[in-house]
Amino acid sequence: MSVKSIFLKPGKEKSIERFHPWIFSGALMKGQDDLSNGDLVCVKNASGKFLGIGHYQDLGSISVRIISFIDEPIDQGFWNRKFENAYQVRENLNLVHVNNNVYRLIHGEGDGLPGLIVDIYNDSAVLQCHSVGMLQNLDYIKNAILHVYGKGIKAIYNKSSDTISREIEVEDGYIHHAKDPEKIVFEYGHKFSVDWETGQKTGYFIDQRENRRILAKYASGKKILNTFCYSGGFSIFALEAGAKLVHSLDSSKKAIDLVNQNMVLNSRMHSDKHKSIVADAMDFMKNLEEEYDIIILDPPAFAKHKKSRHKAIQGYKRLNYNAIKQIKPGGIIFTFSCSQVVDKQMFTKTVIAAGIEAKRSVRILEQLHQPGDHPVNAYHPEGEYLKGLIIQVD
Repeated sequence: MSVKSIFLKPGKEKSIERFHPWIFSGALMKGQDDLSNGDLVCVKNASGKFLGIGHYQDLGSISVRIISFIDEPIDQGFWNRKFENAYQVRENLNLVHVNNNVYRLIHGEGDGLPGLIVDIYNDSAVLQCHSVGMLQNLDYIKNAILHVYGKGIKAIYNKSSDTISREIEVEDGYIHHAKDPEKIVFEYGHKFSVDWETGQKTGYFIDQRENRRILAKYASGKKILNTFCYSGGFSIFALEAGAKLVHSLDSSKKAIDLVNQNMVLNSRMHSDKHKSIVADAMDFMKNLEEEYDIIILDPPAFAKHKKSRHKAIQGYKRLNYNAIKQIKPGGIIFTFSCSQVVDKQMFTKTVIAAGIEAKRSVRILEQLHQPGDHPVNAYHPEGEYLKGLIIQVD
């Protein structure tokens, strides 16, 4: 594959020399017009010194995503090594076993492949490309998955239509297919049905796996409200841990249907302990009729860009205020933000502000985050997107 050279303005190489994998459009020298979206480019400083190899794109503020800081061929061997390394990390985390066959294999910058997500669901892999460069390397990616898993992977589904710029036409579909792939997975022994073809994200919120286990420590004998529940992951872990009552709430009827399906899969659940509710969580939280011991607030990203950050913070504050105001004394709230532009300190301050406004005593019991299969590149702190708090309200 031919690699074009791209040059940075003098002084703009500092971040890449510190191994940050993004190069913004303002750092590029003018007059480099022979580039196309998805091109593999060799990034050089103004003097021509090699800095890295990445994918070029002019559809946003990030012009180049670096996939290697070494001057090396970006061939099948490169992709195989990246995937082998990523798999070894997941194996070291003890995520690859019979009671847990759902995990993230490739997490973009955290695995040295910015613009690519690959999730494993039993014997299927679901991928999302966030850059045109990754989309153009689907064959390499598919071959690397099969190289690592062999016959252990029977289907590979490309679900990139929502993650690529709308200026590029992408059709979701199987790039490696088995007839009727198994869509039931195990997460620490609990069964879940995953809809990767029409569901949210790649079909399941893998990043809350360890936090669901933490909820189980608190759940025995408790009345629990799980808002923005999607497929009911927190609900099932709570019921399995002996919760007295669990209400699963989501604005999507389709999500609630998935919750009910997952309740049936986990046959030990008792229907008299669980109730599904189709409602808008923000409205529902304004006036709670039940006295809950635990409330889970796991909303979708309220802000995807800095320009919407202030509005997002107001949304988090309002949501947490209503929960803090109404929960019973001694009650516990699991509260999360997955908005990358709202950092950990900002989110914590927002929850504290909600507590002050509610005039309740609040203590932080635990701080939560994304799991090890969603690693944060040490040189790319922006990758720490999921933050959470367990708070007790007196």
